[in-house]
Amino acid sequence: MAKKKPKKRWRREPEQHDYPAAQSYLTLLYDEETAAKYAKELAQAPMTSFEAKDIFRASGLPLLGANNSHVRNNQKKLAAGKKLSPLLLVRDTTHGKLIIADGYHRMCAVYSFDEDTIVPCKIV
Repeated sequence: MAKKKPKKRWRREPEQHDYPAAQSYLTLLYDEETAAKYAKELAQAPMTSFEAKDIFRASGLPLLGANNSHVRNNQKKLAAGKKLSPLLLVRDTTHGKLIIADGYHRMCAVYSFDEDTIVPCKIV
């Protein structure tokens, strides 16, 4: 089955500062060496995409609403036609979950507009 193309809400590639942010978050879940390995793998991973609702289901995370300042800021960016950075995702096969290493607030913002939207990401 052919994947739909992401709407023009997204940049072509994650921003460079997203990788250190992902690594910082991952150090809360893994030791520093493992977190650094994942960040390096994410930087080298190809772009792919998934539907927003599937990313949420796989992550098991709650949806944050517009009362969260980061989500609200990303919603304003979208409304102004600014593009968001793609997500950085890690498969935690030990626990059977998807980790949103960077982009959780962007994910919540775009989901509030359309849960079926195609979200570009890198995944390892």
